[in-house]
Amino acid sequence: MKKKDYLKIAKKKFQSRLIVGTGKYKNMLQCAQAIKISGAEIVTVAVRRVNIADKSKPLLMDYIDPKKITYLPNTAGCFNSEEALRTLRLAREIGGWKLVKLEVLGDKKNLLPDMIETLKSTEVLKKEGFDVMVYCNDDPLMAKRLENAGASAIMPLAAPIGSGLGIQNKINIKIIREQTKLPLIIDAGIGTASDSSIAMELGCDGVLINTAIAKAKNPYQMAEAMKYAVLAGRKSFLSGRIKKNIYGSPSSPKKGKI
Repeated sequence: MKKKDYLKIAKKKFQSRLIVGTGKYKNMLQCAQAIKISGAEIVTVAVRRVNIADKSKPLLMDYIDPKKITYLPNTAGCFNSEEALRTLRLAREIGGWKLVKLEVLGDKKNLLPDMIETLKSTEVLKKEGFDVMVYCNDDPLMAKRLENAGASAIMPLAAPIGSGLGIQNKINIKIIREQTKLPLIIDAGIGTASDSSIAMELGCDGVLINTAIAKAKNPYQMAEAMKYAVLAGRKSFLSGRIKKNIYGSPSSPKKGKI
């Protein structure tokens, strides 16, 4: 019997390897419908931007049931360790969330991660009992330091947040894949379905997508495309691709030739 292929993060198992963000949609209804179509079982929630506490305004929980979909509170919009720590502590108080996504940005123009603040925050959160999925650059050395600091998942960018440029450094992603047993999830920069397939074919365990779906001309169709792209890329990786060769190789055997 074929063994089921789960995405496992901090002892939790998920069938879908596509994680979807909840920001940038026209409204919460569109967000909820796109996520349903995508088949995602984890959604990121920017604690500083998405309403999860003020009952006098539309609540995300009214559209996406946290009992059916795993909420992953994140620190989007935080530019130092203190802001990030305060945000995730608040998330735990509000919803009891232990599995979180850490994101500490270095500047407002490029939105690249500040790895010094990120590493420092990871160490603190781990000591406080959080399971931390960490947004980081694609530097294998920093990825290893995050693993040693107790990260539950490594989440290197493919390209700057929202850029849609796709994976810019496949070599570094391959190195990170080879050196870690932690879940490796591409986070930021995915633009289209083929980018997702490439990430999965490199051996990544999952892909996190927000802008590419939310800002597509047809978010629902793109959500479905990403769903199948991730599935196809994963199956391709598990199948074991043929070796590359600069010369041609005949498909038919030479024996028995007429």
